[in-house]
Parts: sequence; structure tokens; C-alpha cells
Amino acid sequence: MVSINPTNAAHATPHNARVAAVLSAGDSSVRLQAALAAGSNPDPGFLETLVERCAVEPDFFVRDMLSWALTRLPPEITLPRMRRELDSGRTRARSQALHTLSKIGDRSAWAWITRDMLHDADDEVARTAWRVAVVLVPEDEKADLAGELVRELGRGDRDVQLSLSRALVGLGDVTGPALERAAASPDPAVAAHARATELLRRNPETGFHAAVDEAERIVTLGPERAAAAGAAEC
Repeated sequence: MVSINPTNAAHATPHNARVAAVLSAGDSSVRLQAALAAGSNPDPGFLETLVERCAVEPDFFVRDMLSWALTRLPPEITLPRMRRELDSGRTRARSQALHTLSKIGDRSAWAWITRDMLHDADDEVARTAWRVAVVLVPEDEKADLAGELVRELGRGDRDVQLSLSRALVGLGDVTGPALERAAASPDPAVAAHARATELLRRNPETGFHAAVDEAERIVTLGPERAAAAGAAEC
């Protein structure tokens, strides 16, 4: 394991530079071990170094470990820094800040999750915003959140759609009316995604791809013809 010995005295710059150098190593396994070491020996002096690395780290597993290391630092310094990072011009920085907030789970951060984030043009930022929103949303605002999330139905490929469906299912029964309205959309992609999400909500054991296939069949044939076709197959 990479050894990083914390030193709290004045948050020494040479020490932080060494941490940054190890976290920038060409080998992702070395970077992973460095992030693990930083989290295992939490030091407020690591904050900026970890945040900056989050914004440029290409490896998912290393990014996840960096977020974990940030959760090991005092929330009174980490949370304000994450809030500033949400305004970054770098998409990965915003996405990773949102991911870190979901790991911290402090509900006071709910006020920082804006509609713009939920509808961000970058799929990764939007997907992460959906996930953290479901974690942080107060009970009395779940219906409003569901209304915002259904606006994204039909977006992206199946991975993106699965992320949205999981977020909507995670909100519970409050999503039912919004999904019902979306299922009547004239846009077949929106209608199919809404129906697939409702199938998952009612039966979580249903595989997403199977749910989408079934929903697309219903949208194409219409509910009555789809039901008749299903009965004939039986």
C-alpha cells in the first residue's frame, strides 16, 4: 500500500504536493492505493488535493475512493467546498461533487440541488444529480422532485434511462401519478420509458431491459392489442 503520513501542522505544502504527485501517478492502481491511504489517515490538509484530483481523475474506482476519502474529513470543511465545486465549469468536477454529497448524506445540502443540475446537458452530471436528489429530498418535496424527473423520461441510452428509472422508483409511490401522465405522452420514447419505470416500481424484480421491451410493445400496439397478443401467446 502507498504510505501517506498525515501532518496537520500548518497543512504543509510540500506534503500536499507529495500527495498530489502520488494521486497523479500513471498507474491507476497506485492512484487507488493513494486515495485509500488518504482516507485511512484523514487530514484536512488533503482537502484541496483530493477535490482537484476528483475533477480530472479518469478511473471510476479511483474517483469513488477519492469521494470516500473526502467523506472521512470533517463535514464542516468538506460540505462548503463541495458546494463551491457544484458551480465548476468542469463537468466531472460537478458530477463528482454531487457524488460526494450523496455519500456524505447531509440533508442540509438538498437546497444546493437545483433544477438546472437535474436537467444538465451532460448525462453524467444529470444522472448523479438524480441519485443525490433522491437521497437528500425531504419527504414533503418528493412529489415536486418526481415532477422534475419525469421531464427527463426518454433521454439518452438505456444506461441513462435506467439511472432515471432507479431514481423515480427510489422516490416510492409518490411517482405514480407523474408516471401515469407521462405514459400518455405522444412521444413514444417518453411513454415507453414511463411505462417501463412503472413496471419496475410495481415489480422491482423485473429486469429493466425486459420492462423496456414490454413497455415499447404496449406503446406500439396499444394496451388492448398488447394484452390480446399476450393472451394469444399464452
